[in-house]
Amino acid sequence: MEWAALPAAIMPSFTGLSGGSGAVATLSDTPSDNLSERNTGLRRLALAFALLMASASASLAASDVDVTCTIMLDAATGKTLIEEGDCAARTTPASTFKIPLAVIGYDTGFLKDAATPVLSYNKGDPDWGGANWLRDTSPADWMRYSVVWYSQRITRDLGRETLERYLRGFKYGNADLSGEAGFDNGLERAWIASSLEVSPREQVAFLRGLVSGTLAVGPEALEKAKRIVESRAVGDWTIHGKTGTAFPRRADRSFDYAHGWGWYVGWAEPNAEKDRTVVFARLIRTRARTKTSPGVLTRDALFAQWPELAKTLRP
Repeated sequence: MEWAALPAAIMPSFTGLSGGSGAVATLSDTPSDNLSERNTGLRRLALAFALLMASASASLAASDVDVTCTIMLDAATGKTLIEEGDCAARTTPASTFKIPLAVIGYDTGFLKDAATPVLSYNKGDPDWGGANWLRDTSPADWMRYSVVWYSQRITRDLGRETLERYLRGFKYGNADLSGEAGFDNGLERAWIASSLEVSPREQVAFLRGLVSGTLAVGPEALEKAKRIVESRAVGDWTIHGKTGTAFPRRADRSFDYAHGWGWYVGWAEPNAEKDRTVVFARLIRTRARTKTSPGVLTRDALFAQWPELAKTLRP
């Protein structure tokens, strides 16, 4: 669930990043040594600066956003390079679910390549994403514009049993596509503030399997899925990732737009080291309604922080 990005705006409260919150920061096997303490401090300063820069065009207070978790692993070794905040708790994956769904879609043959199948918008389909959701859509468009109805075509065609079997194989969260109790809507929105939940740790474990080719699917499905994930050049790195945004429902089933979840998950490759990959996940939670989607806020803040952050990412 995403919408078009406006100028990025975010200011953090450092819940999940300070010693008082029980944060975990892991950079080496001896996190209490001077190097680790120095690098953790540098990361926090870099994050504060990135979020400050991203907030320049907005009026968010310092308490409006919690950075719930930042976690990064070396894809080859599985070594934790950074883990800050609560990265074990599960929550809705929102549109980051499109990455495992793409793998499943290609492995089952529903998806063919980046351009096929092209599906058409039908009256009654979700349309809150604007003009890009109202036109014919390819797999590449689906991922780029985060088109919910395209996800629904895949899930309805494959069915809950098949999807849950794949998700259990991926160890992707609770693999629960039942949807909201009493509404029989799992194939429509189980991944959007509903029954499917995944932790940041489980996100990066899945992503490690994706980029290392160890998921139990055909290698062609993995390559095709990776190909449609958006890529950006950030400093001396290429970052591939997917945003995700969702909002909890109140008792009357209206959405609570003040307490949104924002994800950005993916993998990054240094341009000078083509055989090295870092997988990552960042999760935030807002405390006030934002003009820009929480997922886009999360992505843009990570991009702003990345050049300094990358200096601490040693295998």
